[in-house]
Amino acid sequence: MTLVQYNQRYEEIIHADWPRDKKDKKLAELMTEMEQVYQIPMLRNEEWERENKRVIALYRKVSLSRSF
Repeated sequence: MTLVQYNQRYEEIIHADWPRDKKDKKLAELMTEMEQVYQIPMLRNEEWERENKRVIALYRKVSLSRSF
């Protein structure tokens, strides 16, 4: 899946007519999938982030969209 497709999934989740807890679950699932596909490090790695600016930007946007 491309980064554009991940962003589309994010938008679908955010705009879905679902309860907040279901959106949070789906956002968490999206984050987990992105972690695996893009090998996002568990600890902050500035070099990785410099090389993957668009990935980490979307990942953080997804993370900040959760209610917890």
